[in-house]
Amino acid sequence: MRSLLTQTALSGPRLKTLQLLVAALALCMVLPAQASQSLRCNGSLVGKGDSPVTLLQKCGDPIYRQGVCISMLQLGWVVTPYRPGSPAAVLANQCVPMEEWTYDRGPGTFLGVVRIYNGAIESVRDGDRAR
Repeated sequence: MRSLLTQTALSGPRLKTLQLLVAALALCMVLPAQASQSLRCNGSLVGKGDSPVTLLQKCGDPIYRQGVCISMLQLGWVVTPYRPGSPAAVLANQCVPMEEWTYDRGPGTFLGVVRIYNGAIESVRDGDRAR
């Protein structure tokens, strides 16, 4: 049934568009939704999309920096000699290298953890409670 459907109603560009749409929808459903936070330093806010330079100017040096490997779904293309036609879209978990900078917000507050990816702040979250 599937091969009959792909040969008649969905052929060529329509089939490729449908495959890409399905892959994009699957990617959106799998990625976790994260609340957008910001970090307040010296009366200024830094948040998602800001550069590390802006973060350093507003907040200074972090108390700790570490490289992390975050597993994320990535869209890739596979070309095989066994499947005629163009490449097939594939979703696969891959290690994405990022940096995490930790800031001490003061006694009795949570540490601020800033994740930096590709030259910009990717996320800001609360860490452990500072002592």
